[in-house]
Amino acid sequence: MRETQQLHRERDPRVRRSLALALAGAFLLVLSGLAVVGLRVEQVHLGYQLDTLRAERARLEMLRRQLEVEVATLRSPARIEMRARQLGLTAPTQRQIRIAREFVAGGSGQAATDGGQLTASLPESHGFTRAPLEP
Repeated sequence: MRETQQLHRERDPRVRRSLALALAGAFLLVLSGLAVVGLRVEQVHLGYQLDTLRAERARLEMLRRQLEVEVATLRSPARIEMRARQLGLTAPTQRQIRIAREFVAGGSGQAATDGGQLTASLPESHGFTRAPLEP
């Protein structure tokens, strides 16, 4: 009678090491591929955002130019004069005009008329006297 023999096979440690290195390399390759794809997706996303912001900037620049034209039109002396006439305003008479130099600190700041000539009222305590103003 024969006894059945069982074969015993020893595992080669180099195969296990090779398999571990191959799996680690594949993992790093897949991870690198995912990183490249993720960066590309982010690049495309930022490109769309940049296009949107450029379009918004162009729109706002055009609006700014339109508003500058509108401000220039509204500040036009001819337009202001026309609008004043529509409101019933008229040019001031000579007696309604006050010269800006008539204001004196400490004084009343009012101009007085003496015989048709404008004079500034100044306090006498400061050593000033009444003098005619230049028209």
